[in-house]
Amino acid sequence: MVISVTFSKPAENCEQVLGKDFIKVRIFRNAEAGLSSAKKAKLPYSAEFFTKTQAFQKSMSEEDVNAFIDEHAGKTFRNVVQKTDSQEINFFCNRRGEVKKSVRNISSGMKNINLQGMENRPSGNRTKNYILKEGNPIPFLVHLGVMTKDGSVIASKYAKFRQINRFLEYVRDILPDVKKLYGKDFSRERPLRIADFGCGKSYLTFAVYYYLWQIENIPVQITGLDLKEDVIAYCQKLSDELNYDSLKFFVGNIADFSYENKPDIIITLHACDTATDFALNFAVKQNALAILSVPCCQHEINLQLEKNKSLVEPSNPFASLEHWGIFRERFAALATDAIRAELLEQAGYSVQVLEFIDMEHTPKNILLRAVRKRNAGPAKDGCVQSDGLEDNAAEKQINASVQKSRKRLDSLLKTLGASQSLCGLLES
Repeated sequence: MVISVTFSKPAENCEQVLGKDFIKVRIFRNAEAGLSSAKKAKLPYSAEFFTKTQAFQKSMSEEDVNAFIDEHAGKTFRNVVQKTDSQEINFFCNRRGEVKKSVRNISSGMKNINLQGMENRPSGNRTKNYILKEGNPIPFLVHLGVMTKDGSVIASKYAKFRQINRFLEYVRDILPDVKKLYGKDFSRERPLRIADFGCGKSYLTFAVYYYLWQIENIPVQITGLDLKEDVIAYCQKLSDELNYDSLKFFVGNIADFSYENKPDIIITLHACDTATDFALNFAVKQNALAILSVPCCQHEINLQLEKNKSLVEPSNPFASLEHWGIFRERFAALATDAIRAELLEQAGYSVQVLEFIDMEHTPKNILLRAVRKRNAGPAKDGCVQSDGLEDNAAEKQINASVQKSRKRLDSLLKTLGASQSLCGLLES
């Protein structure tokens, strides 16, 4: 039985075959698919189709899913990862256009999933000291189907519960720095302002709102932004039902949405490809105090490397990485995020690159956490301008670090023979 399947790296004929220039397709089995109650989904699978600026959704039967895989895996999309209840299957297309397939048996823990969406929970997770406590019914988690009304975490949603708590730990870690940078306590008249680009179903958005208001007692105003109108409508309805007055959702594009008030913290999770760059560009130019970003689907540099024939020459140090497509794709993703981290450093941020969640759940698990340095004003002409909060020695130290970062970045881009969107956006 197919649990999920993700299609990426579209072929040149993708738009001709599917009618739109999709860059990614994700199909997953609904949590309710195994239930026999009235809440059972009409069709067991949901599919999400993504272009660079839009997202589309549809329901699919099991026959539809299998037919879509047969027709498009390795053909319309060159890289496809399919997960069943016992295997992970990778489809890919080699340089000769041949569709290849590799099969890996997955751990026995995955095999314990039954049709009711219930799975054996690792015993160690029962006693972990999470920020959001199990056994304490949290309204938004109940509404989103993560908890039951008595506060028990639904077993099939335990990975999501861990992910939410993990993200809140990252938020908690940056709060002292954000408060120091702001210079005084946040209040109802001037709350902590957060913008969440590409918020999707907003599990984490609701979690951050609840955590800051209910646990940390910090007044907060959060704006969630996404392209999917039905998802935004659902999130706003839920926010209204929960009386979360300062949590608002809007349909909009990261590149051109205008906020009424400048955000203090920018969150961008799994914004596809260059959408992450537009979000980071917005954050830097608004001098956001902190940024939390989990990039996704970094196609831009991968496509450039694929066309750069000089990289496959045996004398090139990257020839081995270029020789196999899956290595090139992963290398390009790491290079993309390294470039983003360097650019944030150059813009006056202290950057950490962290593991968001375990690799077993998703390979898209790198989190860029950036906090503005206290004496760093807006960057200009390759130097960070002092805001007067520290002495000249500290400013010189920051600018020395910036110059080293610029040299590393210039060397990387020159060696790869590639360009990256955030570079151009920040320069403009």
